[in-house]
Amino acid sequence: MSTPRILAALRQWRPFRLLVVGDLMLDQTLEGDAERLSPDAPVPVLAIRGPHATIDTPGGAGNVGVFAAALAGEVECIGVVGDDEEGRLLLARLAAAGCGTKSVVVDPTRPTTTKRSLVGRAQHRHPQKMFRIDVESKEPLSPAIEAELLRRVEAALSSCDVVCLEDYRKGVCTPALCAAVIRACRAKQIPVLVDPAPIADYSRYSGATAITPNRSEAERAMGTVVNPANAVEESKALARSLCESLNLDAAIVTLDRDGALLHERGGSSEHLPTVARQVYDVTGAGDMVLAALAGGIANGMPWADAVALANVAAGLEVEVFGVRPFSMPEVRAQFLRQTQGGGGKRRAREDLVGELAAHRAAGRRIVLTNGCFDVIHAGHIAYLRDAKAQGDILVVGVNADETVRALKGAGRPIYREEERLEILGELMSIDYLTVFTEPTAESLLRAIRPDIYVKGGDYTPEEVTESEVVKSLGIEMKILSHRPGLSSTSVVERVRSRCTSGENATST
Repeated sequence: MSTPRILAALRQWRPFRLLVVGDLMLDQTLEGDAERLSPDAPVPVLAIRGPHATIDTPGGAGNVGVFAAALAGEVECIGVVGDDEEGRLLLARLAAAGCGTKSVVVDPTRPTTTKRSLVGRAQHRHPQKMFRIDVESKEPLSPAIEAELLRRVEAALSSCDVVCLEDYRKGVCTPALCAAVIRACRAKQIPVLVDPAPIADYSRYSGATAITPNRSEAERAMGTVVNPANAVEESKALARSLCESLNLDAAIVTLDRDGALLHERGGSSEHLPTVARQVYDVTGAGDMVLAALAGGIANGMPWADAVALANVAAGLEVEVFGVRPFSMPEVRAQFLRQTQGGGGKRRAREDLVGELAAHRAAGRRIVLTNGCFDVIHAGHIAYLRDAKAQGDILVVGVNADETVRALKGAGRPIYREEERLEILGELMSIDYLTVFTEPTAESLLRAIRPDIYVKGGDYTPEEVTESEVVKSLGIEMKILSHRPGLSSTSVVERVRSRCTSGENATST
């Protein structure tokens, strides 16, 4: 894994075309309060809060499609739904999430696979799944439906970069269909990534590009058990066996909190650890791995880099209850946070733009100010505190050393760039720091496009050099109050004056 290479790929991330083939499902969640037991049986009572307590979301292969669409994927789903209300609801939810559904087959002989979960809160605490009802058929598809699905797959291959085969053992991914999809993809040199079913025989996936079982699924398929005390080392042999026995380019075995184990054809196994997280709900983590992996491979990332990216995306997923798609800006921001050595505030401009996009997606207002900040004093502290109060996220642009010298003259800056950044980084009011070398902040404004641009009260709006670009970009400008007598220049002059006086007194 190469962090600089991954960052470069994330900066240049392009939309990718994904075909998701597999078991489509509708996940229905009925939420309420579970604060008492039934008087006629020792079971909890779920009290529904209102008429909109049911939440409908795509599940199974549909969840992979929704996750991939959030990561800038152009997704087409191929699978089966029943001729029922649940099927129509599922298609509508997929379309609303940006997934194509024209290739989905309606089979009137089987119900739409539906998972109905009852979720309750006790004493207004975190929601907890209480019970689940499954409506489904696990019967294999009829030969006619299977042939129609394959025809639609072959028709869609000409307009996709990568294929995901999502097998939940609900009858769609028959051995014949899997083999045919893999052959067709190999013939067109399209990568096909498989999230396998929890079955003992993986032969139906033979010849795929990659497979992504979790450790227990891989153990079952290979007829072996890994010692938890030595899970990473023993999983290397597991991944290698999968890769060799199924003739894959790569096998990725996910190891929960231990990250993932990657084995590439003809190479060695590589352990890709993940960051320790507060795991709330593992639902959807495997689907997120497959979606992010598909996006990474479609964007030309090496396997190790793509798996590292998928680890980060799955880590976000386990921290929320249920399933939630995360956008590429959010995933990119999380990767940056994990690779910044524990939380430094300094960002390169291109990385900062990505992180701020995630904040905007969450509805946060971005504030930008800039300056030399050479010799920090009480006026700076008050000014930055007031600047942060104008919005949610404060970005501070810091003039590079050569620019300070050009603006302030010889002998400046007093503190070098790295020292100024270190001091500013300790201020709670500042969220991000970025250095700019241009004589004005115009380029920084165009790149960041904050909601609010803040300047100190020693300026009038007309005196702000960047006022025209602020106006043209529709950015709000605020001039904050000024504290007379406090400026870096006056502080420097006062110190120099005292030093000179002291030297003269000594010489006298």
